[in-house]
Amino acid sequence: MSMSKIFEYTPENITAWTRAGMRKSFGIMLERLVECNKNIIAITADVASSSGLKDYAAKFPERFFNVGISEQNMIGIACGLAKEDNNVFVCSFAPFVSMRAYEAIKILAGYMKLNVKIIALSSGFSLGVQGNTHYCLEDISIMRTIPNMKIFAPADVLEEAAILEYLSDYDGAAFLRLTGLDGTPGIFKSDPDFDAGKLKFIREGSDVAIIASGSVINECIRASRALKRDNISCAVLNASTLKPFDYETLKNIADTYGIIFTVEEHFISGGLGGIVSEFLAGLDEKKSRLIRIGVSDEFPTAGTYAYMLERNGLNAENIANKIKNSLAKK
Repeated sequence: MSMSKIFEYTPENITAWTRAGMRKSFGIMLERLVECNKNIIAITADVASSSGLKDYAAKFPERFFNVGISEQNMIGIACGLAKEDNNVFVCSFAPFVSMRAYEAIKILAGYMKLNVKIIALSSGFSLGVQGNTHYCLEDISIMRTIPNMKIFAPADVLEEAAILEYLSDYDGAAFLRLTGLDGTPGIFKSDPDFDAGKLKFIREGSDVAIIASGSVINECIRASRALKRDNISCAVLNASTLKPFDYETLKNIADTYGIIFTVEEHFISGGLGGIVSEFLAGLDEKKSRLIRIGVSDEFPTAGTYAYMLERNGLNAENIANKIKNSLAKK
């Protein structure tokens, strides 16, 4: 299903969104969405500037609330407004909105099936030198345990726009995981043709398959190009919908490729690699080997975004080396 009904993927918009990054583009995009969907309300936990919501708040003051650094209360207020037939988008930095507010999200949004969209800003290593209080490497594992909760992780700002457009029409609870930095290069050049719940090829390949989600797909694409020079044909798939997962396509991938790699800016346990491994473990006939690339079971040392990707084996060079070494051991 093409999601180009509201947003125009013009060069001007693409440049502006990419420059702003996923975090600040959220507020820019919500301005356009509320013009077309008058039941949208935005609530922030004192991050209006960081989320790009300042202009939105000025234009639609009756559709905006800043509750301060009070994430649990934010979810409670959002759910009350959702009970009054509003489509409520709440936003805060990913570790705070996912963990401080977990119980409220579980009961009020998940159990009650309310129309609340949780926008997790700057997940993964996006907040760089601010360290483990601000890294968010466990939000997928936490949120996917909540029944009735959909989870999305766009590859770039264009797919973020497409998913937000989808969420503006979707009635139910959802979690949107935003990663990367301002100016992170895009994957798509035009309308990404987002199809909720589908696992899609970004690059074709015949030897191995990489399944990844979020902005780290940039590194996976670069790794696949490097591997091609070594005569290794590497497919790259975009798992922008993490729940519900596209198990039908995953089964086809497992039947086609002898080895699958998952790559994620998340702890290696409980995230994308966990989703894939749980499914593969249940197959009667196991044709494919799985190798998970993610953050190991330790608190990473603080550093810049580029440093954190390299230090944790998530940059293109390390991903390519991991694949080459794994193939050499076959």
